Amino acid sequence: MAEAAESPGDPGTASPRPLMRDLKAVGKKFMHVLYPRKSNTLLRDWDLWGPLILCVTLALMLQRGSVDGEKDGGPQFAEVFVIVWFGAVTITLNSKLLGGNISFFQSLCVLGYCILPLTVAMLVCRLVLLAEPGPVNFMVRLFVVIVMFVWSIVASTAFLADSQPPNRKALAVYPVFLFYFVISWMILTFTPQ
Repeated sequence: MAEAAESPGDPGTASPRPLMRDLKAVGKKFMHVLYPRKSNTLLRDWDLWGPLILCVTLALMLQRGSVDGEKDGGPQFAEVFVIVWFGAVTITLNSKLLGGNISFFQSLCVLGYCILPLTVAMLVCRLVLLAEPGPVNFMVRLFVVIVMFVWSIVASTAFLADSQPPNRKALAVYPVFLFYFVISWMILTFTPQ
């Protein structure tokens, strides 16, 4: 009887295995972005959990608390969230219209996971901003954001390069450049209250 209660097919028992499987898959995709190489793993086993986590993390770090509900001019959570997802959807539609052979959700997955370097840049910039402001502080932040911006572009193009016709690759990569540039600009111009 005890063996029947522990069977994996029993709907009454909750198993942490699917959660651990998903967390391992997200971790593997993060590693693919940290060490970008041409691989179909990120495209074949797409998910939107990692992009959602990165988008929420980035939006929360860019969030500026306002006193008494006054708007302070900085990006709010919903604005960052919409910019990231609208940008990713626009790039994906552009890719499909240019004749790309990648699915809609595969493209969203790659573009979302490739925000990881920019999220790391935001974390580093927040830590650097704890020091005394000045030109050295800005130069460090500028250097970190530029390096992570390039890393995001290299990582995303490593996965998306083969999905576009050869004569249209530049038309597909340019919006990716603009997308990550806007996110990088929001990170670089972030200043706490």
